[in-house]
Amino acid sequence: MITQNAKALKMFEVAREMMKCAYAPYSNYRVGVCVEAEDGSFFGGCNVENASYGVTICAEVVAICAMIAAGNRKIKSLAVVGSGGELCTPCGRCRQFIREFAALNTPIYLCDKDKIAKIVTLEELLPLSFGPDHLNK
Repeated sequence: MITQNAKALKMFEVAREMMKCAYAPYSNYRVGVCVEAEDGSFFGGCNVENASYGVTICAEVVAICAMIAAGNRKIKSLAVVGSGGELCTPCGRCRQFIREFAALNTPIYLCDKDKIAKIVTLEELLPLSFGPDHLNK
């Protein structure tokens, strides 16, 4: 385990439980996410596939939308776990979606099925990104 931080470990557990809820009959690749909102609340999400692949929804988007629906607007940290053999990282679309609600120094916990394997910042995942601050100047 990279970190013994109790919050990060709890987020990993939530993400792993969310992964079990995924609806992935086409890819058989399950993803679970836990978002920590600025107020300390946790929101989980899982991927939901569709026969029309383009309308598939990623776990990160599900979790962030749950956070928004609860009235929160800022991501404090995020954990993601996938069912494959390789380390699961957010896709490009999800990285941009995260960028809308997270600071560049937001920690992202990348997990395998057993542990937090790596911690990166949003800026490391999405360098030279375009975000809301570009439109507010």
